[in-house]
Amino acid sequence: MVRPTLPRSRGPLSQSLIDALATDVPLGAPDVDAADPYGDDLQLALYIAYELHYVGFVGVDDEREWDPEVLAFRRELERRFLDAIRAHVGTLDAPSAEAEMDELCVEPTTGDGVSFRLAEGGTWQQYRDLFALRSLYHLKEADPHAWAIPRLRGASKAAFVAVEFDEFGGGRADAVHQELFADLLAAADLSPDYLGYLDVAPGWALAPVNLMSAFGLHRSLRAAAVGHLAATEITSPTGSQRLLTGLENLDAPEACRHFYREHVEADAVHEQVLRHDVVGTLVRGEPELEVDVVFGIRAFLVVEDAFDDHLRALWEDGRHIV
Repeated sequence: MVRPTLPRSRGPLSQSLIDALATDVPLGAPDVDAADPYGDDLQLALYIAYELHYVGFVGVDDEREWDPEVLAFRRELERRFLDAIRAHVGTLDAPSAEAEMDELCVEPTTGDGVSFRLAEGGTWQQYRDLFALRSLYHLKEADPHAWAIPRLRGASKAAFVAVEFDEFGGGRADAVHQELFADLLAAADLSPDYLGYLDVAPGWALAPVNLMSAFGLHRSLRAAAVGHLAATEITSPTGSQRLLTGLENLDAPEACRHFYREHVEADAVHEQVLRHDVVGTLVRGEPELEVDVVFGIRAFLVVEDAFDDHLRALWEDGRHIV
């Protein structure tokens, strides 16, 4: 894989981190508490800090992944972001993971969300916007959740790995979901390069990926990572079906349709595995983790609803990403 270059800054937080990584100057002390926790600057800085644990950047030494100064800065960014998420989620009284998952399974017959709009009359330009923004996740799809694997045990671990095995193509390189999305991007005449659209992705498009990275990288949040993956897989089949319907209406390239067709089929199976074999087993064995599973589910909804709202607003204003 070709490493990406460091992106352009969006403010003092991202500028300070980019300068430190690019030139080895001291990181400085930008005011994290003054930043919008969902804003472009904080979310970009956090995305860059997390990226050191994935592929990294051209010209940035691999050793910076564990640079104490960078980690301390990342911790402050995480604190600001996760505090905002927790405030949105609210108090979790008598949380029930089963009830949360049941609610996710209730599919509305109508809606005005992005997938509904695209199914009912989306344009090719709107799809290309969605593809570009989602590339920040799909080109590393399943990687953030994989960090939870060594933090699980027994049946929940085995079932979790089974889901991830499918996400990574079941042993076939050409079926890895990350590669399928790269094929989709190329077919849509978009860049399939890893982080190719980082410079144009707003904070609200980076937040869903940052949330996954935060959950995956912290052992204390392992159950939240499980809840997040459960929410992802439970909501994926119906959303993917709507996106597939819109693509078929547009007679879109087969590589684009294939990506969502794969998610309709595979994620319907994953939903059951996660509900019963991963989440069910985990909370029976460690009931104290149920609150974190529910937090992961609700946090998923916070950032995904924000993504949906902002993308629809963008289109209503007549603007586009690409």
